[in-house]
Amino acid sequence: MILSKYKDFPSSGRILGLDWGSHRCGIAISNENRDLVFSRPQINITNKDMLLEYIVKFIQEEQISGVVIGLPLYADGSDSETTKNVRKFADVLAMTTDTPIIFVEENLTSCVAQDLLLEKKCKNIKSILDSESARIILENAISILKRI
Repeated sequence: MILSKYKDFPSSGRILGLDWGSHRCGIAISNENRDLVFSRPQINITNKDMLLEYIVKFIQEEQISGVVIGLPLYADGSDSETTKNVRKFADVLAMTTDTPIIFVEENLTSCVAQDLLLEKKCKNIKSILDSESARIILENAISILKRI
């Protein structure tokens, strides 16, 4: 189910963060206490059904209590084409799993992630950028959850 309020999100357990893109999906996961967040290898999307199967299996194997998906909105808060595709993906995921899903605005997370990776002098940034963005998205969501 897709939640509209953070107060309805599970208050404990591991959270999966996703930075969905048309070609790659970044993944990050929190620990049980939600005080640490780890990026995982991003998924190159060649088939939307395979991505969905992978995410559902990941949720089950990692005992995920909730999913946070980055929502790329325009500066005025309106939906872009990518936003519509993210919402469609979330709708299909919600029909496939009982795990609660919530969105978090992800404006500029890719820019922040890229800057952090450049500071660390990471090589092949493209191969880890989306998962680094997912880590930032998940950290932002956890900060919001801790305030409610």
